[in-house]
Amino acid sequence: MKKFHPFLLSLASGLLLSGAWPPLPTIILIFFAFVPLFYLLEQGVSRKAFLGWSFLSMLIWNTITTWWIWNSTDVGAIGAIITNAALMTLPWLALYNVNKRLGSRFAYPAFLSAWLSFEYIHLNWELSWPWLTLGNVFANNPDWVQWYEYTGTSGGSLWVLIVNILILKSVKAAASRTDLTGNRRSPQLKISLAVALVLPIATSFLIKFTRNIGSPEDNNSATSKQPNIVVVQPNIDPYAKFSPGTQEAQLNQLIRLSESAIDNETALVVWPETAINSPNGIEENKINQNASLQAVRDFLGRHPQLKLLSGVESFNFLSSRDESPYARPIYGTDMFYEAYNTAALFDSSGMISKYHKSKLVPGVETLPSFLRFMDQWFEHFGGTTGGYARQEERTVLTDDKNGLKIAPAICYESIYGDFMTGFFRNGANIMIIITNDGWWGNTAGHKQHLAYARLRAIETRRWVVRSANTGISCFIDPLGKIYQPQGWDTEAAIKQTVQTYEEQTFFVRFGDWISWIMIIAAAGILSWSTFRFVQSRYQSKTNKT
Repeated sequence: MKKFHPFLLSLASGLLLSGAWPPLPTIILIFFAFVPLFYLLEQGVSRKAFLGWSFLSMLIWNTITTWWIWNSTDVGAIGAIITNAALMTLPWLALYNVNKRLGSRFAYPAFLSAWLSFEYIHLNWELSWPWLTLGNVFANNPDWVQWYEYTGTSGGSLWVLIVNILILKSVKAAASRTDLTGNRRSPQLKISLAVALVLPIATSFLIKFTRNIGSPEDNNSATSKQPNIVVVQPNIDPYAKFSPGTQEAQLNQLIRLSESAIDNETALVVWPETAINSPNGIEENKINQNASLQAVRDFLGRHPQLKLLSGVESFNFLSSRDESPYARPIYGTDMFYEAYNTAALFDSSGMISKYHKSKLVPGVETLPSFLRFMDQWFEHFGGTTGGYARQEERTVLTDDKNGLKIAPAICYESIYGDFMTGFFRNGANIMIIITNDGWWGNTAGHKQHLAYARLRAIETRRWVVRSANTGISCFIDPLGKIYQPQGWDTEAAIKQTVQTYEEQTFFVRFGDWISWIMIIAAAGILSWSTFRFVQSRYQSKTNKT
């Protein structure tokens, strides 16, 4: 095989990964993106060099696709990009070590299983940042991955890696003019590659055209109730919305937009994340008596058939720190409180049910426990140490009158497919995402966030209703098709009739089963590799003596 400079191979992988990512249309690049780094391994570089060049590829990918974090927090962006790139080199370390100890026959299966294991861990630990989970790359191509209702995004990650490995094997076979078994001009490898590329897409189209769900006109397989839902996009500057004295005007704007779209058939109005707020938060236990929210109660009183789902910046007082691991002190007193990023369901009587955000953004909304020693330094740069209080239970917000059982996803939570399945196992029949993507500005960030919501619709086969403060608000059907997307930096109110479904998909019932298989496989291969390494070292010492 012809040799290339490691820098060129490293650069190529980083650029191919970046070029494949939404919102760019060049998704086909993902099937070649890992091949240059695989090729680098085949050139026989040292472990240190291989990890260094792998890190550079991951750094390029993270920087180009998530640079927009800088618009929210410069120090946080640098930390997130470098840390994520470093963590992504761990599967490459597994690839190198297994290749050296057991050969390529085991190395590439080890890499595949190690990468899927890494993605699962990165979804579930305290420093979680799964924005670049490989399966997310198909978010703007839902017709390719209708089978996510069985596999979730892990199935997409598996597909990407298998094709990349087969392409690398094809390149090697072409260079040596043999197939994997050493036979000249055997079609086996080409057939395997063609099947790996075509079969998932063909299966996806078959599922799409046989699934009896989707468009608003489809009434089959749906419950009898088809509520009319209004989504409001107020377009309030996220950096100004908590300014003292602005809350009354914000509520009046939200109510005005809502009343411009509702009719006698409207069952639910949706406002975005933290739409209801005050500079010091809203005391949750007394929210129904809060005088500043009288306009909201009057609005719902004028429309008694309505429910309102809104984000609320809220808190509750605690008598002692011991009451909660999330307790924050009230300086100058002996009192404590918990803060929440809340999704609340209201009627004319006030708040009737609520859910507190559980998947918190590391650094912005919470500081992982193993980094608490950085408390003071972190707060100096605008981070939060105590953060919001989490809620572990997946509370479904229920409107019995209109048959709505809502799975609330507050901003960042909507990228966690396996996490969201808990709401649907608890009976949810619709997903509502409330978010505020304005912190990032008009960049790829809010477009990627919208695109990922399409995958949640496919995984759960539920309608997704999305209210984004500055855009993009929309409706998404169970096949991942977007309806009425509203432009960035515009105010709007949109209305849609949707169906509610009760059937649970395979992925909802069984969760991220592929990752568990990969974790077991990775543990087995890496344990065997480690055993062989220790065994060889022991034999080497024995021979010397």
